[in-house]
Amino acid sequence: MKNVIFDLGAVLIEWDPVLAFADIFTTREAAEDWLARIDFHNWNRLQDGGRSFDEGVAAAHADHGDAARHLTGYLHAYPLTIEQPVPGSWEIAEALYARGVPLYAITNWSAETWPHAQEMYPRLEAIFRDIVVSGQVKQLKPAAAIYRLLMDRNGLEPQDCVFIDDSMANVEGARAVGMDAIHFT
Repeated sequence: MKNVIFDLGAVLIEWDPVLAFADIFTTREAAEDWLARIDFHNWNRLQDGGRSFDEGVAAAHADHGDAARHLTGYLHAYPLTIEQPVPGSWEIAEALYARGVPLYAITNWSAETWPHAQEMYPRLEAIFRDIVVSGQVKQLKPAAAIYRLLMDRNGLEPQDCVFIDDSMANVEGARAVGMDAIHFT
């Protein structure tokens, strides 16, 4: 039996960072423009890699000055960004779980926002035997080390695993360590 390893963001849980700033900007376009101006996606990736929120806010202020001021409320508003599950995906995960398929997860997720996901989606802890959270282990997909960490922690062999992720780079990372991998669309 194969072990199934899920990514979480955009596979089981939708993530829309614009929603954290909905009370600040009058339009979605204005929020998206601001996110682009402060290079939010790169900023967030560093958060997912283990940088603390305080360090991240300080770095954004150093790089973007007053334009970064809205980030200070991001951690508090974060639950708004993950309110929606990906349609149909939980049903697949639950069906696999019900059939006794061993389920695991590897996610690029900030250590400081992860507790919100656990609170909002308690089934995560119930159906997954182990979840590797990048911000906690300070490793990011698609680096080989994060896939190996999950396998080492759980005594898994790569040829006995199939990995599911919405990022082709992460799919290729899993394949590079010997896993089967599916690009989720």
